[in-house]
Amino acid sequence: MKCNVGGIDRVLRIIVGLALIGMTIAGMIGVWGWIGVVPLATGLFKFCPLYPILGINSCGTGSGGGGCCK
Repeated sequence: MKCNVGGIDRVLRIIVGLALIGMTIAGMIGVWGWIGVVPLATGLFKFCPLYPILGINSCGTGSGGGGCCK
């Protein structure tokens, strides 16, 4: 798996995932809130399986050549 989620994209995924899971646990939203596991996992693992299909990569390559995987 090559990293393809970086920077702000990663932070937003983690925040949204935690918020959905938290609201589900608190009873504010229904069972569908457990879908927050998906953005949380993709943010933590820095990989989104849908991005290669769509040709998206939110990791900046930069001049260091390492991108977001460092």
